[in-house]
Amino acid sequence: MAPILSMEEKQHIGQLFDRIASTYDGLNHGLSLNVDRCWRRKTVKHMQPAAHVLDVAIGTADLTVEMFRQGITQQVTGLDLSDKMMAIGEAKCAKRKLHTTFVHGNAQKMPFADASFEGVTCAFGCRNFSDLDAGLKEMYRVLKPGGQVTILEFSYPTNLFVRALYDLYFTRILPGIGRIVSRDKTAYTYLNRSVKSFCWGEAFVQHLHAAGFEHAQFTPLSFEIATIYTASK
Repeated sequence: MAPILSMEEKQHIGQLFDRIASTYDGLNHGLSLNVDRCWRRKTVKHMQPAAHVLDVAIGTADLTVEMFRQGITQQVTGLDLSDKMMAIGEAKCAKRKLHTTFVHGNAQKMPFADASFEGVTCAFGCRNFSDLDAGLKEMYRVLKPGGQVTILEFSYPTNLFVRALYDLYFTRILPGIGRIVSRDKTAYTYLNRSVKSFCWGEAFVQHLHAAGFEHAQFTPLSFEIATIYTASK
């Protein structure tokens, strides 16, 4: 079993992503052969139209940009603990003249009133919460009745052959390239462990139901390497 991440690691997650912000997009797109872009496109296609969306763990705003590209929303508020990641995302959105607002904040204690958004999204952020259930309950709280939460997250393949290739890539190849390009010795080791120690599939759906969401569903992508989750309030 993969080692469980320490509370201290997750409490400093904003600092970790600050350190790798400048190389984050290039590594993501390059090392995934742009498959991550396809995952985001499919995630937005699972969304219902929403006038104002909260993008939790917005990071460099790739999911937000895709939402506007597909015309699923007119306004996005982004929340993240990494100022440097958000600075990159803000520049992307400003260049495209997208109606976005970026807020520094913790997903487990959001600085928003109840029922503030018609939609809530989160791409590759839930596994970094120090308390997953608290984060999901906050998503539920700030979502308007009838609204939808849409989450894209890594998962761990069940096919033994795919899992073996996945382990080789995430344990040997990705951390090495990540260290060289980002010049950070720990970040991509953390990212690997965070995926392998996190819940996925039906187990994640149970957390959504426990937070109050209804009609939770999940759609595996690319041999279960990633999964889209949707649920409603």
